[in-house]
Amino acid sequence: MYSEQVESFLDHLFLERGLSPQTIAAYRVDLVHFGLFLEAQGNPEPESLSKAQVSDYILLLKQAYARRTIRRRFSALKSFFRFLLAKGEIRRQPLAGFDLPRLDKNLPEVLSVVEIKSLLAAPDPETTLGERDKVMLEVLYGAGLRVSELVGLELQQINFNLGVVTVIGKGNKERIVPLPLPIINNLRNYIAKGRHRLLKGKTSTYLFLNRSGNSLSREGFWKTIRRYALKAGIKQEVYPHLLRHSFATHLLSGGADLRIVQTLLGHADLATTQIYTQVDAKRLKEVYKRYHPREKRMEDGGWRMKDEG
Repeated sequence: MYSEQVESFLDHLFLERGLSPQTIAAYRVDLVHFGLFLEAQGNPEPESLSKAQVSDYILLLKQAYARRTIRRRFSALKSFFRFLLAKGEIRRQPLAGFDLPRLDKNLPEVLSVVEIKSLLAAPDPETTLGERDKVMLEVLYGAGLRVSELVGLELQQINFNLGVVTVIGKGNKERIVPLPLPIINNLRNYIAKGRHRLLKGKTSTYLFLNRSGNSLSREGFWKTIRRYALKAGIKQEVYPHLLRHSFATHLLSGGADLRIVQTLLGHADLATTQIYTQVDAKRLKEVYKRYHPREKRMEDGGWRMKDEG
C-alpha cells in the first residue's frame, strides 16, 4: 500500500506540478528511506503512524545525517502526507507539531567582477570547443541561468531580434531574460561556425552540443568550468551555480531593483532573492574595514581614529 501511495504521489509531482526528473528522483530516495524505516518498525502504513515513531525517525536522521538532509527528508514527507490528506487516504498530518533543526544562514559565495572576466577569457575562441565554451560561460553568467537550464537550451529559445532568451525553469515556468548584444553576436557566430562543425551533418534542436553532436550533460559542463577556473587562476572552487550567485550579486551592487532581479532569476519568493542583498552588504563591510580610516590602523602614526559619536 505504501509503495503504491508513493508512486501515485510521484506521478502527481510530475504530471500536475511539473517537477523535473531530478527533483522527483530526490523525492523517491527520501520516501523509500522512510518506507524502510516503517518496515523495520513493523508498521508499513502511514495512517497508523504514531508520534513516538515520528520522534524515533527524526532521532535516526539526526544520528546519521546533516541538518540540510534532515530538513529535505522531512519536507518530502510533509508534502507526501499532505497529498494523502487531500485524497482522504489519511485523516491527520503525522508530522504536525514537530520542529526541525534550523539551518545556518550561509551566504552564497560569489566571484568578483575581475574573476568573472578572467573566467570568460579562459576559453580559446579560435578552437571549436573553445568557441562553444566561451559563449556558454557568457550565457550562464549573462542570464543568471541554472546549469540544467543552460544545457537544456534549444535554438528556438533564443530570440535574436529582441535579444532575449526564454528560459524554462523549475516547474516548467517560463521567464524571459535579456542578453547583452556582444553575447547575442557571439551566439550567432557559434551557431554559424562552431555548432555547425559539432553537428557533423546531424540535426539537433539543442543549442550547445558535445563533440559528438549530442546535447551536453550537466556533469560534462561541471568539468569544463572547473578546468577554465584553474586556467584563469581562480583559487576558490568554481561550479556553475556560482556564476548565477555572482550574476545576482553584481546586479544588485550596480543598483538593480530587487524585484527585477527576482524576475530574472525566476524566484517565486522574494525572500530567496533577498539573500543576495546580504552578500552585497557583507562585501561592502569588508571593503569598509579594509580601507576606511576609522577601521584601518595607520602605519605611520600607529593610531586609530576615535568614534566621534
